Amino acid sequence: MILSIIFCLESCSKKRDTKSKKTDHTWEVKRLTAIADRQYEEDKLDSAFHNYNKIILLADIKNNTVDYADALIAMGYIHHAQGDYINSEAVTTKILPLLAHLKKTRFAWNAYNILGLNYLATKDYDNALFYLKKALALKTNPWRQLETLSNIGLIYIEQHNYKKATDLYLQITTQGYYAAKKKQHTLDAYDYTEYATMIDNLGFCLFKLKNPQALVHFNEALEIRLKVKSYEALPFSFNHLSEYYLSKKTALSNQYANMGYKAACKINSFGTKKKSLKLLIATSTANDLKKYANAYIKLIDSMSVTQKKTKNQFSLIKYNLNQSKEENLQLKIQKAAHELQLEKQKNRSIISYVIILVVTMICILTFMHLRTKNRKEKKYAVLESEIRISKKLSDELTDNMYQILDFSSNANLNHEENKIKLLNDLTTVYSKTRNISKENSSIVTNENYSIALKEMISGFKTPDLHIILNGFDAIIWNELEKSRKIILYRILQELFGNMKKHSQATLVSLTFKNFEKKIVVTYSDNGVGAYNRSIILKNGLQNVENRIKTINGNIIFDSNSKTGFKLSFNFPK
Repeated sequence: MILSIIFCLESCSKKRDTKSKKTDHTWEVKRLTAIADRQYEEDKLDSAFHNYNKIILLADIKNNTVDYADALIAMGYIHHAQGDYINSEAVTTKILPLLAHLKKTRFAWNAYNILGLNYLATKDYDNALFYLKKALALKTNPWRQLETLSNIGLIYIEQHNYKKATDLYLQITTQGYYAAKKKQHTLDAYDYTEYATMIDNLGFCLFKLKNPQALVHFNEALEIRLKVKSYEALPFSFNHLSEYYLSKKTALSNQYANMGYKAACKINSFGTKKKSLKLLIATSTANDLKKYANAYIKLIDSMSVTQKKTKNQFSLIKYNLNQSKEENLQLKIQKAAHELQLEKQKNRSIISYVIILVVTMICILTFMHLRTKNRKEKKYAVLESEIRISKKLSDELTDNMYQILDFSSNANLNHEENKIKLLNDLTTVYSKTRNISKENSSIVTNENYSIALKEMISGFKTPDLHIILNGFDAIIWNELEKSRKIILYRILQELFGNMKKHSQATLVSLTFKNFEKKIVVTYSDNGVGAYNRSIILKNGLQNVENRIKTINGNIIFDSNSKTGFKLSFNFPK
């Protein structure tokens, strides 16, 4: 009935003269279909889209229904591939009224599959599941059913329902089509490629569930992809392996991320290049970190250029929709364009913050390294200090940066709570960087040294903590060598820092004495757990012992104290 109405309307609109005979474009439609299909298979999407659009204009819906529907399906997939989900939906919905007149179920499956993928891409998971389940209910080829199940699994992954996704991928890989094919040894290259995708997705779900079997599936998927030369899928395997080793073996994680980035560059895949660069940023330091951060910025910028180019290429293509549908789509397009512009501005702001943080950290590391190297290059304490600073930067900031990058790429920054969380995270990283800088800033060693030392000690005072200094003014501080002043300052700084971290002390006593051409410093507090703290502090203050040794000094931990914690150290004047 619907087709009859459409045919009548078209017939009425074309009666401009007395001739009733219409031109038959069937041959031209077939010729254009063959050309467009070949261009589509060769990934020449712009040319293919142009020819499919010609088919839509020439085809007689009654006589060329199959070619007309196939052209709409291809255009729907092309729009989806270009990230134009609104027009992809608009084209695909034109197929729905024709399904009752198309005998083969592949038309319905493709229509539902495109709609499901569009809703998945726009994070509308309820509608995505609705259309994919409609596709799954159709009686169609086994490989189409497997692809549908795989896409449903992707929805569960996006919803972080890894248990449900795991059960689904286990069913796909161990039962039915693949099980029978493996038993008969009849899996071809295409089957292996798809099977590797299922295995890789299964491994990712197990990884999220902290199941060690994830590594087995990741390696199996990688082995298959290398064997069948599935270059388009290799970046996914390398990136998953990089994520797996991220918290276990940073160097190996970096190696896989680098392999993933190279593989993604070969096929020019934006999504996998972006993921690889994020992993490289999370696992790199110094010059490599700066290099990959710059590459990430260039990639984001190139994405914006590509989107503009794509928009211009398809801006002249219009679809014959009814008035209400046209108005609805126009509103969606305006909203999407506005959101894209806002997202671009936010991404630039976030990237700017990240670059500033990276440059700041590099400057801090470079400054501290050169300063300590020039002053005490051959001293073991300096080497220990550099290692400690580097480790602190890596432990406290690298993971924060990776989380910020991941959050900014995946979260909807239009939501107020997401913007607040992003700003709080950036403030936290800035605060940590500032504290590390302050801990390792330069020390006054001139005639104001005693004042600076007192101010540092006083900085640890609180309403609940009192600090008593004995014999401080009896020391002639100007007679001390510069290196001894610095070492004494750092030792006391670490002692008070450890006291604050491990003790509940309310009183600290610090005594200075001149004894046989040596300066003797005794530290004591009334903190709890004196014996255990002695062990903790002795293990944690290895750097203090190393500093003392560089100036021929000694340190003594008093683990027998019953009323608190006590240690003393001395060094020549």
